[in-house]
Amino acid sequence: MPTTFPIRRIIVAVVLSCAVLVPTTACGGATSSTQSAALAAAESAPSPSASAERQKLAKTRFVANAGLAAGAAYQWIVKPYKAGKFKKGAKGRTFALVKAGLAGAFTYNRLKAASENAKGDPLLSKAVAPLSSGIDSLKNLGGKLRKGDANDQDVGMFQNVIDGVKGAGQKAGAPVKDQVPSAGQLSGG
Repeated sequence: MPTTFPIRRIIVAVVLSCAVLVPTTACGGATSSTQSAALAAAESAPSPSASAERQKLAKTRFVANAGLAAGAAYQWIVKPYKAGKFKKGAKGRTFALVKAGLAGAFTYNRLKAASENAKGDPLLSKAVAPLSSGIDSLKNLGGKLRKGDANDQDVGMFQNVIDGVKGAGQKAGAPVKDQVPSAGQLSGG
């Protein structure tokens, strides 16, 4: 006995298929170049809160990076130097010098990141711009500390640059507080 499909079921299936397919093809009427142009315009058009958020994030990142740099410089360079840990014959000198070298490289890295973050905020950017040469001067001091060749002037340079960055942050409404990084952060840079 042959089975036959009722005509009504076939008509309902065709109508439902068309109902599903028509809206999806109607939305695809724009060409891909028109769609990409509209997408690019939407992405480049700034929203009212975009620049305010970007500036807030720039300040937040600046404060975090500068705080880590200040904490590392004080904890592992300035404080041990004042305690005499870097002098020949001092107990734990080698370990203190290695930590100071790592802290020097870490401090330089975080200060460079902080100066990049400052570019996102106009006021902060103006305050930090004069300090870029001082930050750049710290580049090789980490190695100098690690070798034990650092002197009062070198350690003082770290302190002066950190104080300058803290002062610039304070003027721009982004006060920086020392944050001592963990040993993992210090060695990971």
